[in-house]
Amino acid sequence: MKRWEPLSFEGVKRRSIGERASKVREGDLATPLKKGASLREFLEGLPDILGARDLIALAKEIGESRKKGRPVILGMGAHVIKTGLSPVIIDLMEEDIITGVAMNGAGIVHDFELALAGKTSEDVDREIDEGMFGMTEETGKILNSAIKRGVERGYGIGEAVGREILESCPNREISILAAGVRLNKPVTVHVALGTDIIHIHPEVDGKAIGEGGMRDFRIFCGLVKDLEGGAYINAGSAVILPEVFLKALTLVRNLGYRVERFVTANMDFIQHYRPLTNVVRRPTKKGGKGFSLTGHHEIMLPLLAAAVKEYM
Repeated sequence: MKRWEPLSFEGVKRRSIGERASKVREGDLATPLKKGASLREFLEGLPDILGARDLIALAKEIGESRKKGRPVILGMGAHVIKTGLSPVIIDLMEEDIITGVAMNGAGIVHDFELALAGKTSEDVDREIDEGMFGMTEETGKILNSAIKRGVERGYGIGEAVGREILESCPNREISILAAGVRLNKPVTVHVALGTDIIHIHPEVDGKAIGEGGMRDFRIFCGLVKDLEGGAYINAGSAVILPEVFLKALTLVRNLGYRVERFVTANMDFIQHYRPLTNVVRRPTKKGGKGFSLTGHHEIMLPLLAAAVKEYM
């Protein structure tokens, strides 16, 4: 029976650690915080490694873009609202750090419900069994009516709903859409028909949603054409907004606008194919810079917002 001989390690080539390249050095390590430390001390105490390094770099890039008067656009999924971050986003709009917001169709649902009733996010597991998921009367009736009425007046979906909230909702101060109208900052809404609960109510008007959504896409393209030197952040949208951003970018480049050197970032608790490809990698190949930050929105976005304000 054949015997297998163990391999001898004699003759292995080696080098000194002093000659070897290393990814982590002493100066990169974290600094423990002392009691009562400032935000700046906290940020500077983070390890200069991986996600912490990217967070600080992104914050500084965003700050530099605004100092130079370049735009910072936030593309966001509805989960950003559901994790309680509307006040953080509105503050960044009021501080003129975020210059434009794009959201998916679910975003207007949660933004509106918080503004109307101070609560949102139903228990889908329970409601779906009885066929009652998405059947909140006020949400379906008021939002569909607001979209139709706003489109008749020449608004896109974002402005139409923002004006409705500003005029009729008691908690309007926590609405991103209302803040857009109040601050004269574009908040655009990008809808896939059939994906949102308002599409299953009798008041739904597909023509108005399509026309209003197309107006918002044109407005969004107008923001993207000026993105040179600016930043685009995708937070919590795995499919719709990365696709919308890529189409807007190719359109403005086709029309002759120079949009090459800018910063992008994808922030989510799972990194998906489309944001990584259509936000982080493809758009920045001509000289930009892309970041990927993984973590819970309710932690990562306030941390980024604080870092941007600190470094500005």
